[in-house]
Amino acid sequence: MKKQIPVIGLEMHCELKSNSKVFSRAKNAYSEIPNVNISAVDMAFPGTLPVVNKKCVADALKVSLILNCEVPEYLVFDRKNYYYPDLPKGYQITQMAKPVGINGHIDIEVNDKLIPVLIHDVHLEEDTASLDHYFDTTTIDYNRCGVPLLELVTEPCFHSADEAVAFIEHMRNIYRYCDISDADTKKGEIRCDVNVSIMDEDSKELGIKVEVKNVNSISGVSETIKYEISRQTKLKEEGRYNEVVQETRRYDEETGTTIRMRSKEDAIDYKYFIEPNIPKFKITEKWLSILKNEIPKLPLERKYNYLNNYGLSNYDASIIIKEKAISDYFEECLKLGIDPKVSANWIITQILGYINKNDTSIDKISFTPSKLKELTDLIASNTISSKQAKDIFNKVIETKKEIKDYLTENTQISDSNELETIIDKILANNETQIKEYQNGRTNLFDYFVGLVMKETKGKANPVLTKELLTKKLQG
Repeated sequence: MKKQIPVIGLEMHCELKSNSKVFSRAKNAYSEIPNVNISAVDMAFPGTLPVVNKKCVADALKVSLILNCEVPEYLVFDRKNYYYPDLPKGYQITQMAKPVGINGHIDIEVNDKLIPVLIHDVHLEEDTASLDHYFDTTTIDYNRCGVPLLELVTEPCFHSADEAVAFIEHMRNIYRYCDISDADTKKGEIRCDVNVSIMDEDSKELGIKVEVKNVNSISGVSETIKYEISRQTKLKEEGRYNEVVQETRRYDEETGTTIRMRSKEDAIDYKYFIEPNIPKFKITEKWLSILKNEIPKLPLERKYNYLNNYGLSNYDASIIIKEKAISDYFEECLKLGIDPKVSANWIITQILGYINKNDTSIDKISFTPSKLKELTDLIASNTISSKQAKDIFNKVIETKKEIKDYLTENTQISDSNELETIIDKILANNETQIKEYQNGRTNLFDYFVGLVMKETKGKANPVLTKELLTKKLQG
């Protein structure tokens, strides 16, 4: 039996952020109340005409630029004709002949290695309404109808679930960094069609493709790919080649399997033609240059900057770039002159710990980078200890007061004479323990340090305390 190689391609759909929908003035917002964000255009009432949302076009072009795509000279929309209850016009306004980007490529990180991903095209279209199926009734919610949808189609260039998932997560971060989409899978803002085939290792032709429609979670994409690889490989190994057919399947969340929906031997003829109600629009180099300048530094670029120029560990850099707001906070700390590793440690342990515990975000907390600078400077000058700094942090972030309001009660004792007096008093009351220490029980050293900390209520400078104790116990 020849070795089998899985080949995967993705069609990733992402709902874009905008005040209104892509071709109407209806509000573009998620709502669990059906049919509240709709207009006559969305409902395809007679006499209505679409008007293109310029922001949606701009965001689509930004993605195209990020993916190093070829951008057309003119923006053109097409009609994709088919009938389904969630499509009130009987056609979808999309892009087929001249999408906003074609023939792109991008590098992504998979298990700490860079791999190239080839992009077939990126196109802007309108989303359909959604159907809610009950026991004997199906209802239509038009809130989603006309929501701007960006479809990103890759070439069949992935060979594992890990690679496909890494790409989706990479693109989700890009959408969020550019404020193009919240990319929230819980709200259905990202959905994928997953194409999986198995080919012989020495073959030049792809295997028979199976398409799994509308997988609406990243974990679902992973499970879909793993299941299809296993299913198709097993059929081939058992010689049941006739059962590996071109078909459309759906992912079942409860069982983690895919279920056959229909055969797909031939492509459906959608009778595409240019949308006559939207004039073509020239995409100028000047506009593209403006859009390119609006793209922020993206996650992978930031990560390698943190690794190579600031000495962060791979783990710390990966955590910091997960959200743009966190990465921006870290970069502001760098501008203020805080040591990169110190900044990263405080952000990951204290700040993110507070954020996760209280279900908030870094841009909503009162502990700014300038306050972190003030706090770390106090540690560096031995005014307070690290433990005291954490106590002050917790109080400041809860009360929204200033660091100075808690400084007096937490000032570290760093005066040698004051500490020496305290240590002498403690040692005078522990002569037995001193003899045991000097006879070889060196683990008692921490016992003496603990007594000093208890006596000073944690304010003693730990470094100086250890120096003085060592000198007196060995003397």
